[in-house]
Amino acid sequence: MAILALVLTVALRRDPDGGEPMAVAAIEKRAAPAASAAATPDPATAPPRGPTSAAQLENSAGVTVVRAGEEAPEAIVITIPDTARTITLATAPDNRLVERSRYGLLPKSGPDGATPAKVYARPLGPEPMAKPAGRVALLVGGLGISQSGTADAIAKLPPPVSLAFAPYGTELERTVQRARGEGHEVFLQLPMEPFDYPDNDPGPHTLLTGPKAPDNIDKLHWALGRFTGYVGIVNFLGGRFTSDESALSPVLRELAGRGLMVVDDGSSARSLLAGSADRARIPALKIDRVIDGVTRADAIDKELAALETIAREQGIVVAAASALPVSIERINRWAQSLEAKKIMIVPVSAARGFRSPKSTGSIGAGSIRSTGSQR
Repeated sequence: MAILALVLTVALRRDPDGGEPMAVAAIEKRAAPAASAAATPDPATAPPRGPTSAAQLENSAGVTVVRAGEEAPEAIVITIPDTARTITLATAPDNRLVERSRYGLLPKSGPDGATPAKVYARPLGPEPMAKPAGRVALLVGGLGISQSGTADAIAKLPPPVSLAFAPYGTELERTVQRARGEGHEVFLQLPMEPFDYPDNDPGPHTLLTGPKAPDNIDKLHWALGRFTGYVGIVNFLGGRFTSDESALSPVLRELAGRGLMVVDDGSSARSLLAGSADRARIPALKIDRVIDGVTRADAIDKELAALETIAREQGIVVAAASALPVSIERINRWAQSLEAKKIMIVPVSAARGFRSPKSTGSIGAGSIRSTGSQR
């Protein structure tokens, strides 16, 4: 029987080694050995990973690389971001700098010493890498009356160009804040009595000389309440008013307490505005040159070229223009050429800082000022 069982076992297993002595051993599956500690880089000492793609390289370098199309398929153009358009103006109105009146919010100096002239001004921004050959401050006035003309000026003029709004027109607050949102600092144009008043009437609430002068502060408050966020005031016409010290002084005392800058538009050689404002401890400036006294493109181009010459010679020149379509178009075209000439446009509020500490008036003789009527 034992022999038969052995034969059956071998037959069933069909194992050629069947019947041979066997040993059974347990085999344990061990985990793979851990990587050597020396092979794992220490995060603290590992070299930083650099950009792994062209996009990352461009982003880390802070530039935008634009590869041109058919005309120059291999060309690479590096575009540096325009810092002039990245400067943000302070929000207006600033609650520290307004007081309520029956005419709306009026500007005032803040309890901490802040003033509209400083807070609402456009910052200069970082100094350019190359020292400018000259600086031009440009004030474009007459905005707010024509909606289309105002929109054109806001959109087309470089942000450092300062804009002056008349106190007339609709939706002034919204329009002014749109201009400030585009980077333009703004001024308020005050209507003042010209020599040929009333034949030449600046408009309602004009500041007057003579018996009606006591009403001027109320008229001033009306104008000051038309919108917020302006750096200061600039005269609109006013040849007679700005030459009359007795009419001018009460208005300047009122402006001095409100922390505003005063700009004389340079239209009258007899104006006392800038000098009187300076004596009243008001930051003041007088326009050197009006560029569109003759409203032809070639005449405006000639004036703009003259600004470059004066800026190179004197360091800074302050000019004014009206918001006429031809003026806007020529200024826009001219501004695009200035970088190559190393001429820099600066806000009007900053122009005082580039002038002689005692200078508020014109930078030179009358020969550099555009001729025109004494308004």
